[in-house]
Amino acid sequence: MYMLVNCSNCRTPLQLPPGATSIRCVICQAVTQIADPRNAPPPPSSASPSQLSGYNGPPPAPSPYNHAPPGPPPSPHGRKKAVIVGISYKFSRHELKGCINDAKCMKYLLMNRFQFPESSILMLTEEETDPYRIPTIQNMRMALFWLVQGCQPGDSLLFHYSGHGSRQRNYNGDEVDGYDETLCPLDFETQGMLVDDEINATIVRPLPRGVKLHSIIDACHSGTVLDLPFLCRMSRSGHYIWEDHRPRSGIWKGTNGGEAISFSGCDDDQTSADTAALSKITSTGAMTFCFIQAIERGHGTTYGSILTSMRSAIRSVGSGGGGGGIAGGGAVTSLLSMLMTGGNVGLGGGGLQQEPQLTACESFDAYSKPFSL
Repeated sequence: MYMLVNCSNCRTPLQLPPGATSIRCVICQAVTQIADPRNAPPPPSSASPSQLSGYNGPPPAPSPYNHAPPGPPPSPHGRKKAVIVGISYKFSRHELKGCINDAKCMKYLLMNRFQFPESSILMLTEEETDPYRIPTIQNMRMALFWLVQGCQPGDSLLFHYSGHGSRQRNYNGDEVDGYDETLCPLDFETQGMLVDDEINATIVRPLPRGVKLHSIIDACHSGTVLDLPFLCRMSRSGHYIWEDHRPRSGIWKGTNGGEAISFSGCDDDQTSADTAALSKITSTGAMTFCFIQAIERGHGTTYGSILTSMRSAIRSVGSGGGGGGIAGGGAVTSLLSMLMTGGNVGLGGGGLQQEPQLTACESFDAYSKPFSL
């Protein structure tokens, strides 16, 4: 849960994320240090940012998370904001080859196909030089809070994640299968994982009416990682039925009137592949590649057409048919060529054993509801 602390300089109320020991004020840029958020008094109101930090040199670079994207006020059609996370876990036993490629391709797609301003996209990867944009658990929490901060009717928000996912035993009775789904930040082995309950509380429940959130989660055990109330079960023939995943405990997992829809790489009990078998060029997450391919090939008209296209592409690899590259001449194909890493994670003998999933805050006709970002 976030707690309110007053800025030590201008007294503006600030929302302190769990575990944070300092926060920068969006109004006056002063840094407030919190030794123990539960009982530490704020520093003297006359203190400067450098005094507050205990550092006598130049003030640190401002955090990108404490303000909305720069630029003019929102247009009648709203703003577009995105958080993109790609984690390779380089030099560890958990290393993945395609996740940073996924992040770069998703950014390219959002900017060139869906007109997201670059200034409104936060990229968190190990390649970033800004310390606030390394995909640690604290930076991911701050980025998710930034995504929904100040959202207004008409805004379109997007969260894309490519990296490891896991699950852990659930104890509050809000999971049908008895497990919470999790995302694994870069420092998950020492700082823990992001649990679906926290993700839902941060970016789903606050959404006001008129705001739309999409998430694209390319990770293992990711089917219900946003804890959305409804899951779309789709047969191989394309027929679907919505399952009601609202907790029997009565805990509300929907929005505050807004719209939240998530595509994920696989069901909660499945794993997602990091492979070169689809692009034929370099390693990518299978789900991210198939999502972009569906858009590039003109299958992005409805949520049902996207899900069907993604599942068909993945099944074609699993059955030995070969997924093929993105349609010839596609812009993302060219980008993948530039991103060649020279390595990939093999599929093993069984091919791709994953089924992308669709979850939402409310059920809808998957083949008639237009997809738009």
